[in-house]
Amino acid sequence: MSTVSVVVPSLNDADMLRECLRHLAAQTRAPDEIIVVDNGSTDDTVAVAVAAGARVVSEPRRGVLRATAAGFDAATGDVIGRLDADSRPDPHWTARVAARFDADAELAGLTGTGEFYGAGRFWRWVGGHVYLGGYFWFIGIMAGQQPVFGSNFALRRTVWERIRDRVHLDDPHVHDDLEITMTLDADMRVEYDAELHVGVSARPFQNVAGFKRRASWAFHDIALNWGEIGWWERRRRRRWALRARRRSRSVVTNDGSGAERR
Repeated sequence: MSTVSVVVPSLNDADMLRECLRHLAAQTRAPDEIIVVDNGSTDDTVAVAVAAGARVVSEPRRGVLRATAAGFDAATGDVIGRLDADSRPDPHWTARVAARFDADAELAGLTGTGEFYGAGRFWRWVGGHVYLGGYFWFIGIMAGQQPVFGSNFALRRTVWERIRDRVHLDDPHVHDDLEITMTLDADMRVEYDAELHVGVSARPFQNVAGFKRRASWAFHDIALNWGEIGWWERRRRRRWALRARRRSRSVVTNDGSGAERR
């Protein structure tokens, strides 16, 4: 069975982090390790993490990609789950992550969406259908790959090790989930799992300046990665990877008993 590390970056988010760790403690299949990355907090983030039994990794250089990378580098599990401090995974989250990777040795990544809390019905609908729905649709087109969502995804550790040196750690104005999505090789298959449930805070809709900053970072990150591998080349590589996978799956033999095996 795959071991699962869960990485939670945090910057001055002690109250939210406490709730996230409480949900992780209630998992039907406990994570093999929980890593909280302190990204230079001045609040009780470290104390909250230690009290919950989490392993604390310090990354004083500000930036969510830097914090995530520090946690991923420190993780020892076969699979690395990624949550935000405001994430509230349902009780079966870790079990579902482990089961999906155990069932499919070729699976590179797994992601789900978020269910917003802390806002009215209208903003929850906007968050789920416009904000996150738009993210998965738009970034999927831009990257030529199924995007991962930062508050709710997992990667096989060997995949992280393959792409680690290509992510733009020196740029503090990139999103970790978008950067990882853009850096994945064409043959690295990420699946979207609608049953991988995580609650996420509706804070993005409470701050217009913060929302604009997130959008500007996204376009900056896309342009940065397109400068290295253009959109058309990404699509071409993805088509070839899909064709190669279909050819591989179509190679079957008959074992003499009438049953086919791959």
